[in-house]
Amino acid sequence: MALKVKAVERNIKFTKDENDPGVWRYVMQPDLYIALNQAKVIREAALRSGVSQGVMKACWDAAGEVIKAWATEGHSVALPGLGSMRFGLRAKSVEKVEDVKTSLISTRRIIFTPTQVPLRIPKTQRAQREQRTQRMEVRRVRAAARAVSRVAEPIPVAAPIPEAVATTPVVATTVATTVTMASTRINQKGGDV
Repeated sequence: MALKVKAVERNIKFTKDENDPGVWRYVMQPDLYIALNQAKVIREAALRSGVSQGVMKACWDAAGEVIKAWATEGHSVALPGLGSMRFGLRAKSVEKVEDVKTSLISTRRIIFTPTQVPLRIPKTQRAQREQRTQRMEVRRVRAAARAVSRVAEPIPVAAPIPEAVATTPVVATTVATTVTMASTRINQKGGDV
């Protein structure tokens, strides 16, 4: 949900002195179009919900009565999709409880607390994050494939040794040691010999 805002230049004074020139600052405020009348809101809500305008008007009036009753009792009333509202007031302070009266109230107000809307990441940032995640996944798969290929390396088999050479004790020992070292390496990596 986005809110359209505008900046308005205002002269802000920090004292009540008429000679105080104040400071010119830009103040942000919501950019409102026009106030929508109740009939238009009911018509749009009926269209979106699929019920008739008569039913929607009855629901609208009932919801208004419930909000008014609960808020005047001191409850904070939930407004679906927006937040919650409650009544508040500003009043002058007095020293003694006997001096408290309704004439001390200077203003009545409605205090609105918006719901915590989760931050939505713009589409470009979301797409960049998804691409980064995909690249990381591809790297993980490639690393796993390399690890598997290392385990599944074929054992280098020496060419058949001629009988004359195989009878020589040094060559026979070297061939046996090579095969033993290769089988040990595969067993350590989880393969079978």
